[in-house]
Amino acid sequence: WPDPSPRSRLSDMTVLEEDSPRPESSFRYADHADGIADVHVPPDGTGPLLLLVHGGFWKQAYDRRHTRPLAAALAGRGFVVVTPEYRRVGGGGGWPQTGADVRLALTHALARFGAESAVVTGHSAGGHLALWLAAVEPARVRGAVPLAPVCDLVAAARLGLGDQAVQRLLGSTPPADADPMTLLTERAGITLVHGTRDDIVPIGLSRVFRQRHPYVDLVEVDADHFEVIDPAATAFTAVERALAEWL
Repeated sequence: WPDPSPRSRLSDMTVLEEDSPRPESSFRYADHADGIADVHVPPDGTGPLLLLVHGGFWKQAYDRRHTRPLAAALAGRGFVVVTPEYRRVGGGGGWPQTGADVRLALTHALARFGAESAVVTGHSAGGHLALWLAAVEPARVRGAVPLAPVCDLVAAARLGLGDQAVQRLLGSTPPADADPMTLLTERAGITLVHGTRDDIVPIGLSRVFRQRHPYVDLVEVDADHFEVIDPAATAFTAVERALAEWL
């Protein structure tokens, strides 16, 4: 991930946070500072529930606000989009707190909107968390579309992705406790979308994940790490198509 400064690659890729689409509402799912989730609603006010988990290598420097253009775009396609914040490394997070937060956010979102299940998506580290939810909550996650996901924690740690971000997330926790590569069992409804020019989370992780889990679909797009969450990028069409079956 880029350095979290006003001139970062992330800020250049998306509109600035102060210009980002504002959510229609927010709600609290836990009593800590990051126990909050934003809600973006479609034009007609109703639609399938979509949990969107932001990325940033699980680090405190990055929060949900950079996904607001993506959330607004997906709401415009017909989803009720819930974007939870969660405790991150450097701010009380790490495993298992980070996983527990997104799991609790799912619970509250389902109750709030009277739904029995949701579709989940997420980018990068958020893609990891979306896949993890699909693995540990199969009855409540009916579909998952992770975007450029950190889907193999062992490989990501070996490669030192995100300045040893996996090691910082897990601490003394065994990787298998949080790794979708290990936890996911056969099920339908999972599509990974990953850019072939991704130099932050290499597409090789998703290719190996697909080989080991042949029931998972992989859509490869001509994109870098951030274009898959940019509604103005050509690659975003693949994201729309992957999610369209849940509308």
